Order: sequence, then structure tokens, then C-alpha cells
Amino acid sequence: MQTVELTCAPALDTAVREVWERLSEAGVPSLARNTHPGHRPHLTLASCGTAPPDALTAIGELVAGVLPLPVRLTGLLSFSARSRRRVLSWSVVPTVDLLGLHRRVWELLDGADEPNPLYLPGRWAPHLGLTRRLEPAELALAHDVLGRMPDLTGVFDAARSYDGTTGATVPLPG
Repeated sequence: MQTVELTCAPALDTAVREVWERLSEAGVPSLARNTHPGHRPHLTLASCGTAPPDALTAIGELVAGVLPLPVRLTGLLSFSARSRRRVLSWSVVPTVDLLGLHRRVWELLDGADEPNPLYLPGRWAPHLGLTRRLEPAELALAHDVLGRMPDLTGVFDAARSYDGTTGATVPLPG
């Protein structure tokens, strides 16, 4: 699996990590528990088996022309995971600029094998992950801990690709 991700500028990164910690301190399995050295708050634009040759270079050039990209986080989203479990995320407002970038990334990924349909234009729900797979009681606790999340503005200031086979993250442009 390969991804294309936008990463948060320092202030936004810190704010998301503080939410991860709040959840973790309350006993909710948050992304604060992810120990991968490259793990950080991010917005996944695309996920596929393998990107076509030169696609990541072209995507790097594309994102270099649009970053920094302002973002607003608003409200909590819950996605189904395996069985009855849920994943909790912070919703990203889909601006015209963000949706345009997303569409252009997928145009450059034309021909990628195994495109994840949940990330395709028209199906994608932009979000920043807060937890992994939660049982219903853990999801309820997470909502109790966070309450009504206030909107948060910030900036995406970099892009990268994650390779699920090797575990490596590569900055874009690379």
C-alpha cells in the first residue's frame, strides 16, 4: 500500500497530538499509542497498492505549488472498522482548493493498482484520525472526554508518501 498524505504545520500538529493525549489519558486507545517513528497527524489524500512510475514525483511537484494549504477542522466523524468497532476522526472542511488538489492527485495516480475506493473523488471524507478501532463503550467514552470539539484552523505545510510494505515515509517532493 502507498499513500499520499498532507502533514500538519507545527501548531496544528501539536493541537491534534494534545487531543490524542487527552483520549489516551482517559483510557481511550488513541493514535498517541502508535509508536511508528514516522507517525504524525496527517490527512490521507490517496491510498493504492502501488503508484504508477513517476506519479509520486509529479504529485510532489503539484503539492509544492499549493502548500501551505489552510485547513479547518470541525466536528467528529465515526467510521466503521471491522466488526462492531469504530474509528473516531476530526472532520476536515472540504474546501474548493482541497477538493481540487485531491482530484488532481488522483488524476496523476491514474493506472495505480488497487486504488482504495474510500479515498476516490466523490467518496472521500477528509479527516484527521484520532483513534484506531474502538469498541462501542470506548467510542462513547471518547465522546464524553472530547465533548463538542471547537473548530480549529491551521495549515498543511508538507506532503509525504507512506509505503505500507517497507514502513518508510518519503517527503514529497522527494
